[in-house]
Amino acid sequence: MQRKTIFITGAASGIGRATAERFAQEGWWIGAADLNTAGLESLRSELGTDNCSTWQLDVTDKSAYDQVIEELGVLTDGKLDMLYNNAGIGAAGFFEDIPLEESMKIINVNLIGVINGIYSALPLLKNANNSLCFSTSSSAATYGSPNLAVYAATKFAVKGLTEALAVELSRCGVRAADVLPGLIDTPILTDSLRYVNGSPVTTSERTIGANAPDEGPFRLIAPSEVADAAWAAYHENIIHWYVPPEIGDIDRAKMQSPEAMRDARIAMNSR
Repeated sequence: MQRKTIFITGAASGIGRATAERFAQEGWWIGAADLNTAGLESLRSELGTDNCSTWQLDVTDKSAYDQVIEELGVLTDGKLDMLYNNAGIGAAGFFEDIPLEESMKIINVNLIGVINGIYSALPLLKNANNSLCFSTSSSAATYGSPNLAVYAATKFAVKGLTEALAVELSRCGVRAADVLPGLIDTPILTDSLRYVNGSPVTTSERTIGANAPDEGPFRLIAPSEVADAAWAAYHENIIHWYVPPEIGDIDRAKMQSPEAMRDARIAMNSR
């Protein structure tokens, strides 16, 4: 295959789908994976079968991931220019109100799924010149977000993993980077339940994105802006991409004084 190739998890909707569309517009061949088969079929119909192949995939299933990557490698002559670990889930609420089983699902998808993907795809990345291992972290990985503690922990882990691999993988010509989005207008905002006293509150008013401000770093943003960051990340050698850029200000302020950030968050939560 002469075209550049990208493999995207969580590709049926939101950031993953917007990224598939963005890269397809640039002439790349798209490998797309998700649990949502209807969304995948819609994506494949939109992009065309000559430009896209899709797989139903649970990223927590390493053997299934290996099988998908093996099939992908057959289609791409054994190489992959960019892996995009994007699949993710969330849940909101006080730490003790979110059931352990729900927290473990978040860990398995958001962190173990990323690790599975890198282990599976790394041989193909090594076969492509200047390839990129790219992952979706989060603004929750700038300062640990209250009411999203376990979700934030997984995204901090992705951020740290990215920094380590940016050093390690340089020895074999593979780069590593991530994106730290704020509130992006994707299904995770409506599908992620908020827990109170151990039970989910199912009304739409209590989902994560219900109270997004109209301006500032946590304004609601289109997934196409993250897709643009992913495109830029392939062409530049920057590790962390903040969407919107003001998210980076939070990261830098936290490094100056995590205690001041903590006190500000406590004051905000007590209102």
